[in-house]
Amino acid sequence: MKNRFKLIMALVLAAGVVSAQAYAADPTPAPAAKKQVKKTKPAAKPAPETVTPAQLQQLRREMEGQINSLKNDLADRDAKLVQAQQAAAAAQAAAAQAQQAAAAQQQALTDNATAVSTLSSTVTDLKTNQTQIAVTIQDDQAKVKKMIESPDTLHYKGITITPAGFVAGETVDRTKATGGDIPTAFSALPYEGADAYSLSEFYGTARQSRLALMAEGKTSFGTLRGYWEADFLGTGTSSNNNQSNSYVLRQRVVWAQAALNNGWGFTAGQLWSLAAEDKKGLSNLSGDIMTPITIDPNYVPGFVWERQFGFRVTKTFQHAAFGFAAENPQLLYTASLAGDTPYAVIGSGGNNGGAYNATISACSPSTSIVNYTNQSVTDSAGNTVNIAVPVYKTVNSCANISNYSFNYAPDLIVKAAFDPGWGHYEIFGIAGLAHETVYPGETTNSNLYGGLKDIKTGAVVAPALTATGSFAENVALTGLGGSLRVPVIPNVLTFGVKGLFGPGMGRYGNSTLADVTSNAHGELVAIHNASGLFTLEATPTPRLTLYANYGGDYAGRKDEAATFATTLGAPKAAQSAAGVWGGHWGAPSAAAVGYGSRLLNNSSCLTTANPGYNGSSTGYYPGGSCGAQTRDVQEATAGYWYDFYKGDHGRLRQGFQYAYAVREGWSGAPVSTVGPNGIGAKGIDNMFWTTFRYYLP
Repeated sequence: MKNRFKLIMALVLAAGVVSAQAYAADPTPAPAAKKQVKKTKPAAKPAPETVTPAQLQQLRREMEGQINSLKNDLADRDAKLVQAQQAAAAAQAAAAQAQQAAAAQQQALTDNATAVSTLSSTVTDLKTNQTQIAVTIQDDQAKVKKMIESPDTLHYKGITITPAGFVAGETVDRTKATGGDIPTAFSALPYEGADAYSLSEFYGTARQSRLALMAEGKTSFGTLRGYWEADFLGTGTSSNNNQSNSYVLRQRVVWAQAALNNGWGFTAGQLWSLAAEDKKGLSNLSGDIMTPITIDPNYVPGFVWERQFGFRVTKTFQHAAFGFAAENPQLLYTASLAGDTPYAVIGSGGNNGGAYNATISACSPSTSIVNYTNQSVTDSAGNTVNIAVPVYKTVNSCANISNYSFNYAPDLIVKAAFDPGWGHYEIFGIAGLAHETVYPGETTNSNLYGGLKDIKTGAVVAPALTATGSFAENVALTGLGGSLRVPVIPNVLTFGVKGLFGPGMGRYGNSTLADVTSNAHGELVAIHNASGLFTLEATPTPRLTLYANYGGDYAGRKDEAATFATTLGAPKAAQSAAGVWGGHWGAPSAAAVGYGSRLLNNSSCLTTANPGYNGSSTGYYPGGSCGAQTRDVQEATAGYWYDFYKGDHGRLRQGFQYAYAVREGWSGAPVSTVGPNGIGAKGIDNMFWTTFRYYLP
C-alpha cells in the first residue's frame, strides 16, 4: 500500500513539473485590447515559487529513481502475483483434487454403506431363506414320507392312479316284505292283500361296498382320464343267501374321457346319464353327481337318473356349461292284453349266442283242444256208438329274466347348467324312439286254435300292411326336465328340487314305471310319466349331516278297453283286415287293454289275503285277483350321517334312515268299489336302514 501511495504522489509531482515547464516556454499570446471595464481590484496573489533547473534535474533524477523503484516493485509484485496466481491455481487444483478425493471418498463411503446395507440385507435374506429352505426341506421330507407311507395317488409311468371306495356293513328292516335285499324295488312294493304284505323282512348285507379307480394323465392340450367303479349288487343265476352268500361284482361306471384345456370335454363308456343332476357344471365323476343322500342304493322315487352307455360332448365356461349326449335306449313295457299276447316284435330275452342274459325264470303250461277223433264205444245198453274225443296240445310259455328291446336309435339328451354364484340350475330335454313290428290277427295262441280274429268296438282304421301281413311303427318318446339347488343358509342348509315330465319317460324315473303300453291294434302307445323330488340337507356341524327327501314317480292311465269275439279258422286276410289283435276262447266280451284299464279285475286289492292254493304250490296267496297297475310311488325319508373320523387315514361313518313309502295302483273292476278314477290298490311300507362304513382316504 505504501509503495502504491509513493507511486501516485510521484506521478502527481511529475505532472506538475511538466505543466510548469510548458507554461514557461510557450506563453499564451496576449488577448486583443478590450474595452476597459472598471472592476473591483482583487486581492493580491502571492508570487509563485521559482524552481531552478538544477532542482528540476534533481527532482527528475529522484522521480526516475522512484519510478524505476516502482517498476521494480511492480515487476516484483507481478512476479509475486504470478507466483501467487500459480500458487492459487495450484491450490485450486489441489482443492479440486482434494474435493474430488473427498467426493470419491464420500462415494466410497456411500458405496461401503450401500454394500454394508446390501450385505446386511443379504445376510438377513440368507437367514430367512435358510429358515425357509429348512422349512421347505422339512415339508418336502414330510411330503416324501407321506407319499411313501400314505400316498394320495400312485404313479405309473406318465399317469397317476387314485383308488377310492368304501366298505359297508348295512341292515334294512321293512314292515312289508319285498324280497329285494337292501335296495327297494319301488314299483313292486306289495299291495294290501298280497301274500308278502302280511310279513316283515330283515336283511344284513355288505353288498353295497364299492371299489373305484381313477387313472389320469396330464398332456399339453388337456387331461386324459379313465374311471372304473363297481359294487356287489349284481345277481348271478345261482346267487342266493343259503350258505356262501356269493354275489357277482357289478359294473356301475366305466368310462374314458379327454378334457381339453379350452373347456371342451369328450366322454364315452357307461356313465351317469346327462339327465342326472350335477353339483356344479356338467361332470360325469360319480362324486360330482347330486344323488339324494340315502342309504338305500335305489335312492328315492322322483330322482331322475340312469347309469348307461353314452357318448357325451360338453363345453364348460366360467358360470355355465352345455352338453349333448347320445345314450343307450331301452323300453319298459307293461300292458293288459285281453287274455292273449299279440304277436308284435318289440324285443326278446337275451340270445344264448350273445352277451345278454337268456336265462328263464319260470314256465307255465297252456293246454288246448286242437281237434277231435271219432271213437267207437259201447254204451250202457250194449249199443256201439261213435263219440268225439278231444285231442289236446300243451305248449309251455316261459318268461325271461331279462327282456331287451330292439332299439331303433339312441336316446338324445341336451342340457344346460348354470352356476351364477348363488345356487346351481339345470334344464334338459330327452328324445327317444320306440319301434316294433305288429302282425294283426295273430296271437300267441294262434298256433293252438288255428287262427283267431278279434273285432274292436267302433270304427277301425287298419294300418297299412306289408306283403307279409305285418306293419312297422315308430313312437316318439320325449321329456323336459330341470333342477335347482340353492343354499338357504350358506354351508349349513341347502334346498333342492328336481323333475321330469313327458310321454315315455318312465325309465328315467327312479321307480322304473312303464314307458309304453299297447292299444287294441297291438300298437305301442307312450304313457305320460312324471317324476319329482324335493331335498333338504343340513350340516349343523362338520361331522354331522341331516337330510330329508320327498319324491314320487307317476304313470298315467292309458285305457284301451275293447270288445273281442272269437272266430275259429278265420282266414289270415280277414284277420289282417280287422287290424285288431287278441283272442278269447269264449263268447264276445269286453276286455282290459292298455295301462291302468278300468276293466282290470281288482276285486281283492282292498281285501285281506286268504290262504289257498296257486297251481301246484301251496302258500299264502290273495283270496282273489288284484291286477292294478302302478299309478304312482311316493316316499318320504329322513336320516343322518355322522363322521367319527375324517382325515389322512380315511373316514369312518355311521348312518340311520327311515322311510315311509306308498305304492298306489289304478282303479279297475268293479268300479263301484272305489270309483272310476280312484285308487284300485294301495300298499304302505315303513323301512329302516343302518350303515357303518369305512372310506378310503
